[in-house]
Amino acid sequence: MTDPFFAPVSGLDLPRFAGIASFMRLPYLPPDHPRRPEVEIGLIGVPWDGGTTNRPGPRHGPRALRDASTMIRAQNGVTGQRPFEAAACADLGDVPPTPADLMDSLARIETFYDGLRAEGIRPLSAGGDHLCTLPILRALGRGAPLGMVHFDSHTDLFRGYFGGALYTHGTPFRRAVEEGLLDPSRVTMIGIRGTTYDDEDRDFARAVGIRVIPIEEFHRRGVEDVMAEARARAGAGGVYVSYDIDFVDPAFAPGTGTPEVGGPNSWQALEVVRGLAGLRIVGADLVEVSPPFDSGGVTAYLGASILFEILCVMAGGQEIWRRESR
Repeated sequence: MTDPFFAPVSGLDLPRFAGIASFMRLPYLPPDHPRRPEVEIGLIGVPWDGGTTNRPGPRHGPRALRDASTMIRAQNGVTGQRPFEAAACADLGDVPPTPADLMDSLARIETFYDGLRAEGIRPLSAGGDHLCTLPILRALGRGAPLGMVHFDSHTDLFRGYFGGALYTHGTPFRRAVEEGLLDPSRVTMIGIRGTTYDDEDRDFARAVGIRVIPIEEFHRRGVEDVMAEARARAGAGGVYVSYDIDFVDPAFAPGTGTPEVGGPNSWQALEVVRGLAGLRIVGADLVEVSPPFDSGGVTAYLGASILFEILCVMAGGQEIWRRESR
């Protein structure tokens, strides 16, 4: 059991609507906090949507997710896991982006995560649009390409937008492959669907060896079978998990910029994360929650619940990380 200092504030002690809204009511530790070196899993906000190509709003996602996450309790009702006892977790605040400068923001995000890697902290991040994942991968995947399990309705593998814009929320994983941050043979993209402009992204995936599981295959095969394949492809090496909330059907997650109908329900949205158990997860994110399009905070609450499920999986493997760091 970890030090009680890292335990979240219980709703039995202080009502959830009271106090400062940190991620899951965990302690907030700025860089100069004396207990920061003890953190094993850090929750971070990336309030930036400079890569958005249509409906903006994910820059407000981290704040909404923090507020919604005050509803999270200490124990997983399905698996019985108590992640706050298995790993020292804390809210490490937000990356300070520059909303008026895309390239500067990418550099700032990368620098922030370089620091976390140097501290030995595994990040669990709340975006922000999906371009936020690229600089995180630049920090975590430098020198050793990562596998990835990617939940989304879009591949985000396009070459560029608007005649030459290479950095949008539709291009991060194309750039990550080109930069050698991802090992395509260990990447699985799950839930892809919707109308398309052409087959450019799917053609690229086939050419480099990325496995794309479209939504019709996901529904036909079921969660257990699909996740078994994703785990097998990821293998024993380091894996990044990237979860776009638009993976979920907009009936359950309307608050996102590019919704696509025909997706999983909220139960399946949680179940796929439990199927990640056993992977060597070096970091993870949940992106594209857009509060301006949310209804009653349902998307933010689902997003917070997904973050908790990811945290459970990451904390479940913490003993292995401790042994490796000795």
